[in-house]
Amino acid sequence: MILICNFAIQRQLISINQDKSEKMSKAKISIRFFDDREVRALWDDENAKWWFSVLDIVAVLTDQNDYTKTRNYWKYLKAKLKKENSELVSATTQLKLLANDGKRYLTDMLDYDGIIALGKEFPGKKANRFIDWFTYSDESIDGKSKTKAYALFESSFINSIEVGTTTGLQQIHAYLFGGLYDFAGQIRQKNISKGGFQFAVSRFLGDTLRQIEEMPETRFEEIVDKYVEMNMAHPFMEGNGRSTRIWLDLMLKKRLNKCVDWSKIGKKVYMNAMIQSPLNSNVLKKLLESSLTNKINDREMFMKGIDYSYYYEEND
Repeated sequence: MILICNFAIQRQLISINQDKSEKMSKAKISIRFFDDREVRALWDDENAKWWFSVLDIVAVLTDQNDYTKTRNYWKYLKAKLKKENSELVSATTQLKLLANDGKRYLTDMLDYDGIIALGKEFPGKKANRFIDWFTYSDESIDGKSKTKAYALFESSFINSIEVGTTTGLQQIHAYLFGGLYDFAGQIRQKNISKGGFQFAVSRFLGDTLRQIEEMPETRFEEIVDKYVEMNMAHPFMEGNGRSTRIWLDLMLKKRLNKCVDWSKIGKKVYMNAMIQSPLNSNVLKKLLESSLTNKINDREMFMKGIDYSYYYEEND
């Protein structure tokens, strides 16, 4: 009788965990980056916290690209920690994450405290650097702005943004950085440069933006040309890249029923293409065209796009 009761309880717990996993598989997904490697996370609404992929972090800390070797290392480490009665093992939960084959699989996850404890199991400078990176606060300007960017997908505001206009770009910038920068949504009045490249002179910026606004945007090539010109104009003091990538995707969605799957575009490749674009935009066009998708209403596609967009702006 006791065995039957225990079995029933065990089945109930499994069912509860499966329900939780299914529910969270539809939750907000975040992708963070350390040394150009993905660290995936799922938001737990019920407990108001993030769960992070253990295998992603083990791959980072062991500098391993082979999934099987990463999984085997975690299996070995988990067995070792279990013998030591480490609470880290009991703190691990299993949730479904999307794999490269497009399917969702149960994978070991740890919360914030668990990941810090896991990092300490890997001695060395890299582990210390990882912990410093991981404990970076979401309360920073970028962190708060990224949270706003996530919310844009489910906001009715996104449907009211003007597509392909300067006003539309200002609306996006004001949404992302409102309350964070006192110049949110405002066209800059000062000259700025980056990496030796001088952006549009502020004195003539109004005329420049009007000319960009009048550029056609019916074909893919035209849309990218317009995007390149807006990037060269750089109308805001900060936050241009994050705002204009959303602006670009809105044009692609409205005109072509497409958007960019930014997860297919590496940071270095993208940045190099953008650097070349004022003189030769063909590299950027090929890069973006090969990454187009028709998943324009896909929540996960949008969230991944935000993750990558903010990653592009991180200082190396």
